[in-house]
Amino acid sequence: MFEDMDEKYEGITTYKIGEVASRANVNKETVRYYEERELIPKPDRRRSGYRIFTQRHVNQIKFIKRAQQLGFTLSEIKELLELRLDKETSCSEIKEEARQKYQDITQKIKDLRQIQDTLVDLIDSCSEGGPIADCPILNALEGENQTGRELRQ
Repeated sequence: MFEDMDEKYEGITTYKIGEVASRANVNKETVRYYEERELIPKPDRRRSGYRIFTQRHVNQIKFIKRAQQLGFTLSEIKELLELRLDKETSCSEIKEEARQKYQDITQKIKDLRQIQDTLVDLIDSCSEGGPIADCPILNALEGENQTGRELRQ
């Protein structure tokens, strides 16, 4: 059995987990986590018990990290990876996933701008000189003024 496994990897560069992590610019715990979440294929094991990773693992981890940088969650990335492996998937399906992510990000930006505007209003409302009991920022967070009532909605 082990001879067959060794033959399977003859001529293919294999890596230990630390080497994969280094090549993919992540830590070993990330590799283990992605394996646990089934984002990367479960590697075979050598007789010694070491897992056998290949360049495919490195490439897939890099894919995951790039997708995360674009705002995709690990669940969404798993779905993208599954679509990638499905021969029936069309480019339009991937485009739709990207379009949905774009809409999500656009909404998040809108929400963040609203938070930013509210924070500017709170900062501008504070004269810095009064007693803490009259602090408009704390009063807003406690819901004690107009801004605070708006935050509760």
